[in-house]
Amino acid sequence: MSSEADAIIDFDDKKCCASCGIAANDDVKLKNCTACHLVKYCGVKCQREHRSKHKRECKKRAAELHDEILFKQPESSHHGDCPICCLPLSLDEQKSGMMTCCSKQICKGCCYANAMREIRESLEQKCPFCRHPLQSKDEDFGQNLMRRAEANDPVAMREMGKRRRNEGDYGKAFGYWKKAAELGDSEAHFQISVFYRDGKGVEKDVKKAIYHAEQAAIGGHPRARFNLGYEELRNRRIERAMKHLIIAANLGHDVSLRSLREHINIFVSEEDFAAALRAHQAALDATKSPQRVAGEAFYAKHQK
Repeated sequence: MSSEADAIIDFDDKKCCASCGIAANDDVKLKNCTACHLVKYCGVKCQREHRSKHKRECKKRAAELHDEILFKQPESSHHGDCPICCLPLSLDEQKSGMMTCCSKQICKGCCYANAMREIRESLEQKCPFCRHPLQSKDEDFGQNLMRRAEANDPVAMREMGKRRRNEGDYGKAFGYWKKAAELGDSEAHFQISVFYRDGKGVEKDVKKAIYHAEQAAIGGHPRARFNLGYEELRNRRIERAMKHLIIAANLGHDVSLRSLREHINIFVSEEDFAAALRAHQAALDATKSPQRVAGEAFYAKHQK
């Protein structure tokens, strides 16, 4: 059969129900198989009847689609960019701070520049982003955070979860993170994966731990990616493990880079490691600026 004929058959298959063969028209709307997107069905009944014939092909393609998403290099880490200077935020959370008034993560360079301006002009201390007056007491800080969490702000809910975890209330911590994860917060997915892995606040569940770690990794969370890499190493899936570690190292994750270095000429080639090393340095350089250097030095001095 000619390639032209094959193309026609493929085209027709996509326009017809894979089970009964009915063609799409004004009265019949076909829907893709939600797992693989390879075939279409006119209804649930046909999908169920065709399941036994389609199951193997569907699982194979669904796994391929999953891996295409999972192993795609994120453009940035889950921290994203500082909303003021628009430079990538450092993985080191000590180099930025979250404003509870607007839930924005601001680099210390921009915080420093704003503070210096306020000192020079004798102005009231306000948020560098939304200009809301800064909270001076921890109690006020917590109340502001709670208000934003009650308004379904995922960042605030994530931070409330961390507070409850630090207080030892794992059940409430999990509840906050679950809501934040449903709204797409990668850090919340990571924290949930750790809870399922360790059995804190929930029963241990490896499948759920991996699922949430994968969601976090897709969102650019390098620690979640590192954990996935070592889970794959433990299961002797070496190629997948190295892919995870390379992606995390490319985001600037030091521990993943060190792990790759330990596996040079064992599981990773010198060429792949060299490429990861260059990408790692580029990721670190992208987070630097003279303003950030000055700000980090200023706050380090005054926090001693």
